[in-house]
Amino acid sequence: MTLPTEMTYVDLPSPGGPEKMVLARGPLPDLKPGDILIRVEAAGVNRPDVLQRLGMYPPPPGASPILGLEVAGEVVALGEGAEGFIVGDKVCGLANGGGYAEFCALPATQAMPWPKGYDAARAAALPETFFTVWANVFQMADLVEGEKILIHGGSSGIGTTAIQLARAFGAEVFVTAGSKDKCEACVSLGAKRAINYREEDFKSVILEETAGIGADVILDMVGAPYFDRNIASLAKDGRLSIIAFLGGATVEKANISAILGKRLHIMGSAMRPRTAVEKESIRDDLEDNVWPLLEDGDIAPVMHAVVPFPQVSEAHRLMEAGDHIGKIVMTF
Repeated sequence: MTLPTEMTYVDLPSPGGPEKMVLARGPLPDLKPGDILIRVEAAGVNRPDVLQRLGMYPPPPGASPILGLEVAGEVVALGEGAEGFIVGDKVCGLANGGGYAEFCALPATQAMPWPKGYDAARAAALPETFFTVWANVFQMADLVEGEKILIHGGSSGIGTTAIQLARAFGAEVFVTAGSKDKCEACVSLGAKRAINYREEDFKSVILEETAGIGADVILDMVGAPYFDRNIASLAKDGRLSIIAFLGGATVEKANISAILGKRLHIMGSAMRPRTAVEKESIRDDLEDNVWPLLEDGDIAPVMHAVVPFPQVSEAHRLMEAGDHIGKIVMTF
């Protein structure tokens, strides 16, 4: 396959608002050993992309400075030692950067075939949220059948994924969301109870719903403003998994006595700093445990909007407005 020498990509000359992103032309990415090159057909839009655009989430050393952490498309070239795929395969994958472009290089160990019956847009909606939820809820917080989980931000891409996976593996799901429509959407996906955080105190509701026992696992992306109530909402041996701190990162005058009294586990992680070995382990788990559920239709990405690639600024405005339910994806 003859490849072009240049591609169109989203450039960010300086941090700032959505208008700072501009289309530009530049060389295709270099392939490192173990990489595959994908002709991108669709790319997911995620909160970390917004943070990077604002200058708050810099790429790690060696990663592409181009925005974009998940893509779907066709394999067009293989780096030295790349295994598992051939040119022409349709794959989706977790990129270390560079997804907002016509071509993206990513480790073959972070790529997966499209689930049967999927198109590019739906395939691109999978990697970032499914990697994040699987790693934090199942690998780290060890959610198991019969346990109760509270998911904050239930209508987000992460939230809609977490609801479905937790339900599929036998957990009882509670969520918080910010409107009646969002709460209804969460219940339709399998949540037992959706708590409108603008009208109700989630701690009071969780304790009431669990007869005072609390949730076994909490998945939190709000951070500091929820910390004390999260601790109070956990059952004995409960696990708090923090994946973001959209409301702030500093907790002042926290009372940690309940952590000791209830033997709580508090953990947190971001996906981007994880090692290649860690990401490969998550990929393997997803292929074994989750891809069959996607192919059978037991779970599916919730799609809020599919936006043409040149409208990348509008896609970010949709994300920042916070009215979306599910994923925002760009197509090329």
